[in-house]
Amino acid sequence: MEQARAALRTYFGYDSFRQGQEELVGAILEGRDVLGIMPTGAGKSVCYQIPAVLLPGLTIVVSPLISLMKDQVDALNENGIPAALLNSTLTAAEMNRRYRDIEAGRYRVVYIAPERLESDRFTEWLGRVEVSLVAVDEAHCISQWGHDFRPSYLSVARLTDRLEPRPVVAAFTATATPEVREDIAKRLRLQEPLRVTTGYARKNLSFRVVRGGDKRRELLRCLQEHEGEAGVVYASTRKEVEECHAFLGKQGIRAGKYHAGLEERERADAQDAFLRDDIQVMVATNAFGMGIDKSNVRFVIHYNLPKNVEAYYQEAGRAGRDGAPGECILLYSPQDTVTQKFLIEQGEGDEERKKTAYRQLNDMVQYAFSQECLQQAIVAYFGDTCEPCGKCGNCLDTEERLDVTEAAKVVFACVAGMRQRFGVSLTAKVLRGSGEAKIRQFGFDRLPVYGRMSGRSEKDIVGLIQALAAQGYMRVTDSAYPVVTLTAKVRAVLDGEERVYRRAERSADAEASGGTGYSRSGSGMGSARRGRPADDDLGAEGEALFAKLKTLRKSLADRENVPPFVIFHDATLREICRVRPTTERALKDVKGIGEAKIAKYGKAFLDVIREH
Repeated sequence: MEQARAALRTYFGYDSFRQGQEELVGAILEGRDVLGIMPTGAGKSVCYQIPAVLLPGLTIVVSPLISLMKDQVDALNENGIPAALLNSTLTAAEMNRRYRDIEAGRYRVVYIAPERLESDRFTEWLGRVEVSLVAVDEAHCISQWGHDFRPSYLSVARLTDRLEPRPVVAAFTATATPEVREDIAKRLRLQEPLRVTTGYARKNLSFRVVRGGDKRRELLRCLQEHEGEAGVVYASTRKEVEECHAFLGKQGIRAGKYHAGLEERERADAQDAFLRDDIQVMVATNAFGMGIDKSNVRFVIHYNLPKNVEAYYQEAGRAGRDGAPGECILLYSPQDTVTQKFLIEQGEGDEERKKTAYRQLNDMVQYAFSQECLQQAIVAYFGDTCEPCGKCGNCLDTEERLDVTEAAKVVFACVAGMRQRFGVSLTAKVLRGSGEAKIRQFGFDRLPVYGRMSGRSEKDIVGLIQALAAQGYMRVTDSAYPVVTLTAKVRAVLDGEERVYRRAERSADAEASGGTGYSRSGSGMGSARRGRPADDDLGAEGEALFAKLKTLRKSLADRENVPPFVIFHDATLREICRVRPTTERALKDVKGIGEAKIAKYGKAFLDVIREH
């Protein structure tokens, strides 16, 4: 491990490993398979890049996206580690040259797409090369229960079985439920792997949910709070992306757009502009971003409800990869659920997979109505625990917690009276006293609770039902037409042993003119933007130097044809501003600056610092 720590210092500019990294690196160097579950920004790639430098043969990295491959290959070469990629962007001549260079031992790391493993010709050729390690990035893609299932990942095990001697296999992902973790180990045929889970909590991220109100007005407010910072706005459909992008353009906000319906060249140009900081905002479907290595994304806004908690956390986790504060905002409306159900029905898969998708969607809706710490709610979904984060919308919400026990009892009685066979919407209509023919047909207008909530809107009643479900008093079945059922937890309420509380709801629209919070589920904010830690405050003069260093970084990145974060992360620039090094020796003490970068860029940055 002394050699590993020395390599970490030389190539990456850090003196010590982060949590979990040393265990995983040590196991790989000892020849043991590993499974690492580490949140985005925890440094998964270092766990196989350091062994790649020290092991005698080649390291193959299976990566799902061309853009991710390019970013990581650029970063490795900038750090002085010879790396290359093999993908469809190369011409036949370039590919042949790359094969010859690999056989000649000119690279330590080679990135490939999983689809390349489906070629018998490729796997036979690879048998002529000494392969010490096969690293599987975004390993959740191998699981049919994961949210990004890629059948081509199943070829990884076939490859490792054919290679002699069998290389070490290392699998990494940011999010995986216990079911998905077992599936990864099984399908990759990992041999007694060391399993390391560093925890799912992202301490630098703040979460909030905005329910109801005018989404576009809320979107503008969020973008104004993060003016000049990089962020992603996710929408659920191509149409939503186009409309949202056009709306921002009319507001004078320059943004890119990305979805599968665009020409490949247009998508690539938009992505490059975002990665290179030529534009700060990207509006996209979930086709954008898996594995995007851009470190300085400060916010992620979900304009629509994602399909499940895993997808949400993967996408939201693209904020704050550099460890600096990031804000994750979900804008929720009931129509989002309708859209996701449509997508489930239109998607591929048998009835079992669709049932799983509906269950996951219900979990996502419960998150949107959660009354507790939002970080805790996410972590609990993955079978983990953490302390209240203290900075999500719910933790910072100072609204009164209302006793809604009597209203809850009315809801429970209605669900029971409807024989637990109907959905949220019809239950709300009965409570409101609707005259719908279906209600009369089933005789629900004769229930004692019929019309007991006639003074409330149907939307408000639906929100109450969803909140009760989020607290575990009821559950919604996993189907296209979900049914509301009661849980055993209801008994304590009906017997008078337990009271039910709910945060006071306030309309986002009502607060738009001057309130401090938003619609109450993750409402009263305190965002990362407004809450940058005191120790990260550079002061006016420090921020001026930071701006100069960013300008220099951008010019160097354009010259090298790489994204700016490949040169240095924002966190590294901010530490430079605090330390103010004026010699190469002092520059070496800044975290994140290895020897290759000092040799290549040190003088340019030192000149700017001295001049400032």
